[in-house]
Amino acid sequence: MKVRVSVSLKNGVLDPQGRAIHHSLEGLGFAWVKDVRAGRLIELEVDDSVTDEALDEMCRKLLANMVIENYCIERVAA
Repeated sequence: MKVRVSVSLKNGVLDPQGRAIHHSLEGLGFAWVKDVRAGRLIELEVDDSVTDEALDEMCRKLLANMVIENYCIERVAA
């Protein structure tokens, strides 16, 4: 089974990468873009027997910095 983990910065946390992307978009003429927040997508191939609790623990321990980031887990059929 494939699992996607989306990790994003919490509201209020500065996002220099998002600001750089926003600045570049404005420079390219996309002035209608109001804000950009950058994150990351992690795709995992796991056994079908892996529990939601185990995936949550993995995210909290390694994949996301719980102080400044949020995460969302999505199971995707192969």
